[in-house]
Amino acid sequence: MNPHKLFSLEHKVALVTGASSGLGEHFAQVLAAAGATVVLAARRTDKLASVVSKIEGAGGCAHALGMDVTAAKSVQEGFKQLDEMFETLDIVVNNAGIASAPTRFVDAEEAQWAAVLDVNVSGAWRVAQASAKRMKHQGSGSIVNTGSIYSHVSGNQKADYNVSKVAIDQLTKNMAIELARSGVRVNSLCPGYFATAINEEEFNSDRGRAYIQRLVPQRLGEFSELTGPLLLLVSDAGSYMNGASLIVDGGSVLGPI
Repeated sequence: MNPHKLFSLEHKVALVTGASSGLGEHFAQVLAAAGATVVLAARRTDKLASVVSKIEGAGGCAHALGMDVTAAKSVQEGFKQLDEMFETLDIVVNNAGIASAPTRFVDAEEAQWAAVLDVNVSGAWRVAQASAKRMKHQGSGSIVNTGSIYSHVSGNQKADYNVSKVAIDQLTKNMAIELARSGVRVNSLCPGYFATAINEEEFNSDRGRAYIQRLVPQRLGEFSELTGPLLLLVSDAGSYMNGASLIVDGGSVLGPI
């Protein structure tokens, strides 16, 4: 019942995709600080090296792994390298994702639609399946898919992104059902509005600041406010959580967004 032990990730091996910046970078640092050996995966290996250095400088253990989730061969090669490095894979934060510029549905280009769905849905599926196969074989593991508040509510001028995040919610639930009796838990973490490289320019504009004031919390979230929810989902503290979609948004979904 020691809370420190419940949240500890000592002797665990974790994979975080989309770990070169933003939420993925933060998630990797959190897992390392909790004691896990973290493998950071992304296409931008130069940026991964910088994050690895930060983690190691803070006393953690991290490795960089080049992986393009839109390419099946790249995902396969990445997991092959993981198998060579470690005997187990205990935690996966399936986080790689993109967003397009706000566009009305009738004006969207098919290439834009395809790009978002390829990374956010097909890419997540590739990583989730590869992870699940290994965890099912070893009889344990925790997978966290990064969803969004748009897994639960709609929004204007972002049909591609919203559809992709609803798909993540259903992927999570289906995986949870199929893997539950194999000792593998699958949940999704659904952030509200957090400033990242993708959206910070918009949020710093007059229109963006006005939009923030219309939200229930009237502010953006801080990355640190995702630390506890993530650790709950991946650690023994959340051992009876499976198929959950954990919203962290300051109450934004409670009001019109």
